[in-house]
Amino acid sequence: MSIHRRTVDKSKLNRDAALPYDLRLIDFESAMQDVYDFFYDVNLHLTGKGLNRLEDTLRKANLSGTVSDMLTASVAAHSRTLVQNRYHNGHPDLLVRGLYPDDSAKAGGEGVEIKCTRKKGGAVDTHGAREQWMCVFVYQVDPGTEPVADRVASQVHRGVHRPCGPGGLSPQRPGRTRHPDCDSPCRRGGQAAPELGLPRS
Repeated sequence: MSIHRRTVDKSKLNRDAALPYDLRLIDFESAMQDVYDFFYDVNLHLTGKGLNRLEDTLRKANLSGTVSDMLTASVAAHSRTLVQNRYHNGHPDLLVRGLYPDDSAKAGGEGVEIKCTRKKGGAVDTHGAREQWMCVFVYQVDPGTEPVADRVASQVHRGVHRPCGPGGLSPQRPGRTRHPDCDSPCRRGGQAAPELGLPRS
């Protein structure tokens, strides 16, 4: 039985993407690779004991939360200017280092919110109307119809970094326009997102 280690397809990265807060494409590339390496190491251990892979064990919502937490921590670790928000359930997930006391903010205005979803279009619920920078990672898990040894390693295949107008993203509500480069609805006046060009299916 073999477990495959996935790597980031660097050829899919958009070298012309204009990112805020001195973020670099390598920050996202490294964060994605951290997640791939984690799943490889954990699944190698689990399947070696005859157990299911981690992504086959966790419920979908739990898996999304786990991937989101890992990517948030990894982007913060690789970024030169951003840190994790130390406020429990604070917003955004990543804050500009030193801008808020103890790098903690219940509702900060400077930083990046991280979202993860399995929806191909990248539509996510922001649970509130905000003007914000948002990074959406879309990940893919194989359907699990083949033996574990033949399944494709889970993949984070798209990242979108978008500034939204007042209201942010709210895919559950009517009366929104859509960005020209993605399937995520935004309030009218929201700006189109610079596409990171991360690997997609």
